[in-house]
Amino acid sequence: MARGGPVKVTVQQKKQGMSKFTAEQRSWFFYDWANSAYLTTTATVLFSPYLTSVAERAACGYAGSADRPCREPLSVLGLSLSAGSLVFYLITFTTVLSALILPIVGAIADRVHSRRKLMGTFAWLGSIAGVLMFFVTGTHWQFGAVLLICANLMFAASVVVYDAILVDIAGPDERDAVSSQGWAYGYLGGGILLAANLVLVGMHDSFGIDESLAVRISMASAAVWWAAFTIIPVLGIRDRPPHAPTGQRSLMSQSFGQLWITLRGLRHYPQTLLFLVAYLFFNDGIQTVIYAASVYGEKQLGFGTGVLIGTILLVQFVAFGGALLFGRVAGRYGSRRTILVGLLVWMCVVCIAFVLPAHQVAPFLILAVAIGLVLGGTQALSRSFYSQLIPAGRAAEYFSLYQACERGTSWLGTLAFGVMHQLTGSYRPAILALIMFFAIGAILLYKVNPHKGIRDVGNVVPSVV
Repeated sequence: MARGGPVKVTVQQKKQGMSKFTAEQRSWFFYDWANSAYLTTTATVLFSPYLTSVAERAACGYAGSADRPCREPLSVLGLSLSAGSLVFYLITFTTVLSALILPIVGAIADRVHSRRKLMGTFAWLGSIAGVLMFFVTGTHWQFGAVLLICANLMFAASVVVYDAILVDIAGPDERDAVSSQGWAYGYLGGGILLAANLVLVGMHDSFGIDESLAVRISMASAAVWWAAFTIIPVLGIRDRPPHAPTGQRSLMSQSFGQLWITLRGLRHYPQTLLFLVAYLFFNDGIQTVIYAASVYGEKQLGFGTGVLIGTILLVQFVAFGGALLFGRVAGRYGSRRTILVGLLVWMCVVCIAFVLPAHQVAPFLILAVAIGLVLGGTQALSRSFYSQLIPAGRAAEYFSLYQACERGTSWLGTLAFGVMHQLTGSYRPAILALIMFFAIGAILLYKVNPHKGIRDVGNVVPSVV
């Protein structure tokens, strides 16, 4: 095996628990640990309802609630939009933009000599935008909107490179385990910081600050965490030679040209394309649930910020075990079958969320446990399964397409959610509408032939897939 190729793990190593992972793989895990702080504290729990309240103050003069919703429209670029739907339209816009940008990022990542440094650059730029969210106050929703777009784009760009590195550091038979372990690190790291932020927000009076300031401090802490722990993978992952030829043209011109080649070449890999379309649907459902959970809990069910943070914290720690559990199940039954079971559970989650009573915490927490069990597992196995379906040497290029509909950048689901709320004035029909994304995704995934897809791209078929 040439230097820089996928890492092989012996049978003896596989029997030794965590020792089966190399030092480089453990360094790679820490980027999940790093970026999940932003994803959990800021993107999932705090910033969406916070920016919604800022937008509602601009539109109505007060922040809406379950008992006193804001009905006045917000003027955005000449359009009259519901303030409660602003965040979902912003995420939709970010994803459309990412569809143009991320394939370029992927093509660049396949041509640079240091993927780890490129990943770090995107991460640190995103963390700067995250720190600046501390200064979003009053009715200045426009500043918050710009920061949300920038942070999410940098987050997505960094994860394109991060996901592609999985192919470098793990062989076909170990990717489910490595990917699941990375997701587990993410949920644990994000959960630890979220626990600290729960104390700060829930006991803000004891610290002599108001809730708004506590929320803004928490968001800044997530950005600092993201930046600081990114140092570990940047230092611990080895550089590899470029995976694609650099040629005589500039890196940027090659990357734009490669975007067209990638999209055109997908038709030669029908199973890869079928999985990508399936993933687009069911992951949009997952991402919309993640983004909508805090807004739904606050604006529809009437829970305070402390309850929301506590619930997401519960999801984080349950998801830590869920990711590891799904990894073990996939090792026996295959990742595709395991993902399908997870999607059935997701459909049940959406139906239950539709009928949840307002102001009753216990049913909300029970639903959170169900979400935690399937959240990390479906995402981790989707990443490792997709890694088997991409041509050798083009990992970042293909993961850029994958990341365009990955966490933090879904658009079909958030668009449907925002439109349903705009039409009905309620988040309940909006949450129920998401079931179609899981159903369509499951049907398409069922049609994927994994053995044929892996052979079509020239990869070795794992013993269990």
